Amino acid sequence: MSAARPGPVGRPRGRARLPLASGANPICDYFEAGRCRSCALIETPYEQQLLDKEARCRELLPGVPEGAWLAPVPGGVRDFRNKAKLVVGGRPGRVTLGILGPDGAGVDLRDCLIQQPAIREAIPSLARFIEQSGLPPYDVPKRRGELKFVHVTASPDGGLMLRFVVRSERALDVLRTRLPQLRRAIPDAAVVSVNLLPEHKAVLEGEREVPLLGSSLAMDTGAGLALHLRPQSFFQTNTSVARALYAQAAEWIERADPASLWDLYCGVGGFALHSAGAGSARRVLGIEISEEAVRSARRSAREAGIDARFEAGDATAFALGASREDLPEAVIVNPPRRGIGAELAGWLEGAAGIRHVVYSSCNPESLARDLAAMPSFAAREARVFDMFPHTRHMEAAVLLERR
Repeated sequence: MSAARPGPVGRPRGRARLPLASGANPICDYFEAGRCRSCALIETPYEQQLLDKEARCRELLPGVPEGAWLAPVPGGVRDFRNKAKLVVGGRPGRVTLGILGPDGAGVDLRDCLIQQPAIREAIPSLARFIEQSGLPPYDVPKRRGELKFVHVTASPDGGLMLRFVVRSERALDVLRTRLPQLRRAIPDAAVVSVNLLPEHKAVLEGEREVPLLGSSLAMDTGAGLALHLRPQSFFQTNTSVARALYAQAAEWIERADPASLWDLYCGVGGFALHSAGAGSARRVLGIEISEEAVRSARRSAREAGIDARFEAGDATAFALGASREDLPEAVIVNPPRRGIGAELAGWLEGAAGIRHVVYSSCNPESLARDLAAMPSFAAREARVFDMFPHTRHMEAAVLLERR
């Protein structure tokens, strides 16, 4: 369906209301009805959410001095998420776009107010397109159907990337044939691709990606720099907070003024490119295991006129295999939730020539564990970045200096 089903008298079911008080949390009917509990803290005043997250980080990171904590960066109470990973459920003609319920049936969340407006506005047209395509949604309990997910990413200028995750070549052919219809339905679509995931397993995408339109979505991150996001590249889910995070890391690096810098787990190059800057003499190298992300970073560097290198490889293996003569004066790490691990932390601890480390983490627990393995470094400044409002997740960044 293209509209939410009727609910309580006076307001449509599934829509969220924003109280009159500026900055107050949205009141979400999905949450109140128990249809979605992803925003577990949505009933907690936002100011309290920030205080609690910083308190949690301070508790986990007792080595960071009291005066080293900078004011946390808020992520907003609504309209902040730049990517929707929508489960396609329901049945032909009555498609749901949202999540799976406990019984494996689709739960429609098309009016979710944490999504950026460009995403919310596109979802009804996307649902109609799917219904008209005749592709059956994938039924998880019965393990049959074709269309599993649609990933929608919005750029700051309103451009969209659409990724359809399907089971078979037949679904790919249908979507390829109907591309003109999709472009009419969603004219802001700048990138369209199809991902093949034939197996029945709990992942969001498969390895094979087939482009149908465009190659990358330009994400304006401030300072005149656009990061090119390809379909299988990672980018932070909150653009305004990502801008603040990149700016903070760049400020720390500028203050340390290293002649050379490595950005390990560099993704599409956000930290490296912001910390290099056009015309800088600093030698910057980014390492990322995803070749898609490396291609994105190279294009962004080329278009911005930034002299930075990017190579595909495992961050730990690259670091351990480097000669002493090649070591940089500073390193940025932005690992997945598991952290950098004992091996890379031990290497940083023993690499005496590395004077500064900027560690950006989406998991304070693994951050604390890694910092404990690097006692030669002292935390000079730290900051919480609320990338994920209304949840207990957060991003934290720490500037480390060798004692």
